[in-house]
Amino acid sequence: MERENSTVVTEFILLGLTQSQQAQLLVFVLVLVFYLIILPGNLLIILTIRSDPGLTAPLYFFLGNLAFLDASYSFIVAPRMLVDFLSEKKIISYRGCITQLFFLHFLGAGEMFLLVVMAFDRYMAICHPLHYTTVMNPRICYALLLALWLGGFTHSIVQVALILHLPFCGPNQLDNFFCDVPQVIKLACTDTFVVELLMVSNSGLLTLLCFLGLLASYAVILYRVKGHTSEGKHKALSTCTTHIIIVFLMFGPAIFIYTRPFRAFPADKVVSLFHTVIFPLMNPVIYTLRNQEVKASMRRLLSRHMVC
Repeated sequence: MERENSTVVTEFILLGLTQSQQAQLLVFVLVLVFYLIILPGNLLIILTIRSDPGLTAPLYFFLGNLAFLDASYSFIVAPRMLVDFLSEKKIISYRGCITQLFFLHFLGAGEMFLLVVMAFDRYMAICHPLHYTTVMNPRICYALLLALWLGGFTHSIVQVALILHLPFCGPNQLDNFFCDVPQVIKLACTDTFVVELLMVSNSGLLTLLCFLGLLASYAVILYRVKGHTSEGKHKALSTCTTHIIIVFLMFGPAIFIYTRPFRAFPADKVVSLFHTVIFPLMNPVIYTLRNQEVKASMRRLLSRHMVC
């Protein structure tokens, strides 16, 4: 068969998170409740930052973009997963699978780069406060935002290009509840060793390097904080602690999934659930709960609308 005619699979069957009906119902209820509570919270964060003139610092600009990225990211997997819980046959078209995979890595990589930008912002604010307003001016902030979006797009388009060159001629059962690189590659009817190596380099190595770079940058920041006054020290420690929590929530599952050969592990689906559904919705909320300015602004916004 010719290479251009070799992709005969037109749809994939998703095996889902679990085969147990009771477990599916439990997960469905938990995810639905979580989704309906936390997603509006993320949208409220975006609205609060956009409507309050006092929240114009780069920290809040990037926090608003984090909430937008995470809210968008949650739409890629969660809604379809909830619908599939109610369906007997969980089918996704080949094009739908590639589209889901593209946006998953586009927004995921964008968020990863955004966390790097936020670490740079904190480094400048804490270690070089006199130069902070000069370096982190609005023009630079928008340039960094554009760069991280372009970085996410480049990363994702490479993933998709490698997948599109693979022939799929059966079987077509994906052992997961969404389309992702490790499961899709295993269904290709050709030797995928080189492609897996490229994928691990593109996703795994990049994720690991960003993670180690972020830990090193926050270690430097925390070391420099030691010489600050008690009030400034407490605020810097609180901000950095929040950032470090988000870094571990974001990068821990990603490192587990993408920095090893694409072999199935029992914990894969649970880790993927937290990575694609739970943690993205939680990240901005964690930031907000530890930020007094955003909490105060949010209370003012809610009270103003409640009075109206």
